[in-house]
Amino acid sequence: MTQLPPLREVAQRYGLIATKALGQNFLFDEQLLARIAAIPGDLKDQPVLEIGPGPGGLTRALLRSGARVTAIEMDRRCLPALADLAEAFPGQLTVIEGDATKIAPETLFDTPWHVAANLPYNVGTALFVGWLSGQSWPPPWRSLTLMFQQEVAERIIAAPGSDAYGRLAVLAQWRAAPRIAMKVHRSAFTPAPKVMSAIIHVEPTEMPTGVSARMLERVTEAAFGQRRKMLRQSLKGLPGALDALEALNIDPQRRAETLEVADFVAIARALTP
Repeated sequence: MTQLPPLREVAQRYGLIATKALGQNFLFDEQLLARIAAIPGDLKDQPVLEIGPGPGGLTRALLRSGARVTAIEMDRRCLPALADLAEAFPGQLTVIEGDATKIAPETLFDTPWHVAANLPYNVGTALFVGWLSGQSWPPPWRSLTLMFQQEVAERIIAAPGSDAYGRLAVLAQWRAAPRIAMKVHRSAFTPAPKVMSAIIHVEPTEMPTGVSARMLERVTEAAFGQRRKMLRQSLKGLPGALDALEALNIDPQRRAETLEVADFVAIARALTP
């Protein structure tokens, strides 16, 4: 195994202090990072996309697992530390300086890839929704292993009837299997955030037939946009939605949080041309 200096030493050497503006919180516990890198399974010779590697903690754990990592980092202060890793693991690491929200991952890989990232808090949800969106399925990614605030992670796996259940849960669960793989205490980070964190692992499942992904997004946006109102009120602006409720025997006096994921899929299927 390649011998590398402790992560804290690397951060000190290059003056890497996490900045709130970039949503940064660094992890220096290498045992914890190794456990995170192991969540997707055997990554030997597998392409992996990492967003916001920072000083390279998770990056080195992924590289040690044998993964071929493409890391996107917009904080150029971190580039020298990542260059050291590229030198220590010849041919395994490609670093791209840039904004991950403006780079299409499919332009970086020739084969399906995994995503593993301690996502910056300020862009994590937007990136996640982007990876779940689109009509094409199965997606070009094989799995997502992502660090979120625990509150967001609980929204992703939430069940109907819970306060956390909403649009994010439906979009994550209708054609994928998300789970909380690990919870991470706030004290593990430098600096320690105010909230707890959790790692979500997602693998794609079979997509229901006859459903437009965009229509499902429209249905959930309308339904949960006014989640305290009955469906007859929240969906009345969506042409055909109330007729679909009647045809599917869904009581229009129910509220969005009481519907199963399958109910939303059925409504979207009924409205799909």
